[in-house]
Amino acid sequence: MTRRKMLITGAGAGIGAALAARAADAGYTIGVMDADELRARDVAEKLDNAVALAGDVRDAADMAAAVRRLGGVDVLVNNAGILRTSPLIDHSPDDFRLVMDVNLTGAFIAAQAAARHMQDHGGGAIINISSINALHPSPNCGAYVAAKAGLIGLTQQMSIEWGRFGIRVNAIAPGFIDGGMSSPYYANAKVRERRSAAVPLGRLGTVDDVADAAIFLASEQSAYINGVTLAVDGGVINSVLLQLPRE
Repeated sequence: MTRRKMLITGAGAGIGAALAARAADAGYTIGVMDADELRARDVAEKLDNAVALAGDVRDAADMAAAVRRLGGVDVLVNNAGILRTSPLIDHSPDDFRLVMDVNLTGAFIAAQAAARHMQDHGGGAIINISSINALHPSPNCGAYVAAKAGLIGLTQQMSIEWGRFGIRVNAIAPGFIDGGMSSPYYANAKVRERRSAAVPLGRLGTVDDVADAAIFLASEQSAYINGVTLAVDGGVINSVLLQLPRE
């Protein structure tokens, strides 16, 4: 039986590394791609049927080479992302451009490289990792909010253009996830307690919660799901009035 191939960007740590492990367990051959070659190797060496791929999602040549080195791609997970924080009034144009380039333009470049292969090989699935910040903005991370909101729009656009090739494109919007870029924030016990209490399920999410959602969207169990954004947030985006009780 031929193994399906999953390429994961930003897979050197956090959600990407957790997804690589989940996907390996599910029987995929994994392309562990990261801008940091050492981190990519560290993750790949711990898994069966995984290859480390160093590259920059902003570089079309790097993405095309990654698809070739993996021997094609059935599933792409656009997980690479960065965050720069400051009030918008103080946000430097260079930081804004960098966040947009990695989180949005990079996702487009990676998806285009994958789709060019998929359209000639029976289709596939693309999963874009967005954020609940795309749906509900958060103070001091305006470039990130804009990029992740753009990624949801891009997901919808890809889904209507590429569906005819058998390519499904969906997004995941993680909530308060204890891992990845958020780890420094949750090292603060007060922040952990306050944010956990704000989640209707009563806990922070884990990188495995997001990885499991991605495995579902990559699978045949989601074969008729296209162009949606799945919030993996314990109910946070619906909890505004919970924080503002009537009494």
